[in-house]
Amino acid sequence: MASLTDLTARLLDAAKAAGAEAADAMAVMGMQASVEVRQGQLEEAQRAEGVEVGLRVMLGRRQAVVSSSDTRDATLSAMAERAVAMAREAPEDPTTGLADPSQLAQDRDAGRLELCDPAAEPEPAALEAQAREAEAAALAVPGVTQTESAGASWSRREVALAASNGFSGGYMRSDRSISCGAISGTGTRMEREWDWDHRVFASDLRSPEEIGRTAGERAAAREGSRKPRTGTFPILFDERVASSLIGHLLSAINGAAIARGSSFLRDAMGQMVLPEGLSLAEDPHRPRSPASRLWDGEGLPTHRRAIVEDGRLTTWTLDLASARKLGLESTGNAARGPGGTPSPSVTNVELTQGTASREDLLAGMGTGLLVTGLIGSTINPNTGDYSRGASGFWVEGGQVAHPVNECTIAGNLRDMLKRIVPANDARPWLTRVVPSLLVEGMTLAGD
Repeated sequence: MASLTDLTARLLDAAKAAGAEAADAMAVMGMQASVEVRQGQLEEAQRAEGVEVGLRVMLGRRQAVVSSSDTRDATLSAMAERAVAMAREAPEDPTTGLADPSQLAQDRDAGRLELCDPAAEPEPAALEAQAREAEAAALAVPGVTQTESAGASWSRREVALAASNGFSGGYMRSDRSISCGAISGTGTRMEREWDWDHRVFASDLRSPEEIGRTAGERAAAREGSRKPRTGTFPILFDERVASSLIGHLLSAINGAAIARGSSFLRDAMGQMVLPEGLSLAEDPHRPRSPASRLWDGEGLPTHRRAIVEDGRLTTWTLDLASARKLGLESTGNAARGPGGTPSPSVTNVELTQGTASREDLLAGMGTGLLVTGLIGSTINPNTGDYSRGASGFWVEGGQVAHPVNECTIAGNLRDMLKRIVPANDARPWLTRVVPSLLVEGMTLAGD
């Protein structure tokens, strides 16, 4: 099969022949394998591989996108002709257009980011052995009655992007993961918990035994959960779920939302959105992170940036279209797949950690809730009103008293984010490096 670089070049040639004034093309070739086991039996084994190509063409300020998994020349020509015909009928968008050649990334050698493990694809038997080891470790924990599933997976994909403005780049990326879900209790008193690890390099993965044992211990600790009482209490978001709060902030500063005016932070540029002393930084060049990249989905260079500095919002997250709508410059944050247009998206982010441990924050919070799981959400993007189902542990006198479930926590994100107190327990290899976060004075609905 032709190389992905050759495929994107052929797509651009076909677009030009069909009458496109400008175009970009993307090709992705992926392979993946996964195994799941349950109760000592092989539950599922999958392997897939394939190629997808996408073409975006432009006629003036009109654009259209088509994609296909067929890479024959006749199909590429038909794709280009169809895309140009679609673009002729599309509405004009003054923000449509490729990057100026002077804006394009010059550093395109992604090797230093270590995005792809050179190790060979694991045999299915090796993946199954990891899944079985994780499940066995979970079942060995006293109080665990069964497992939901345990799994191991591998994937590798190659990506190429080219455009008529002269950009051409590509990279390879790999992923390995192990997961386990464990259950304690029986019948209507069953409680589920989990653990997982996801890395670029297999050698960085935590052991299957540790993952299974942790899942089992978490499930056993939740046995006998009950509803907490209703009232206003401090809420400590465990590190496993705390990043969701920062995720809401990131969604609120997404350029597409700002351009639509549908964000509770639409008027917050230059204002305090986090407590003084806390910063939120993006680093797209962090080695061995699945979100790292040297250039974005429009060929622009990526760079480290301070999103929030000393509590104050300093930037939006922008691609070319949203930047043009706002009269600004792209921040190099465009993301896209073969079948869609670019949209703003962040890579690796890190929140300033605190000096206290999670246990220190627990001891100081008195009576409240330690949240270890979140389900569902009712979040108003315009106002920041926040309501989510939660589970975790009731805290009395700074000590964990008993597990809780079936409760709802509520507040307003703009107020909540200004009151967060971070612990020092963030895992540095995650794409969102966010520690446990304490938020005072949230509404808790239980019994």
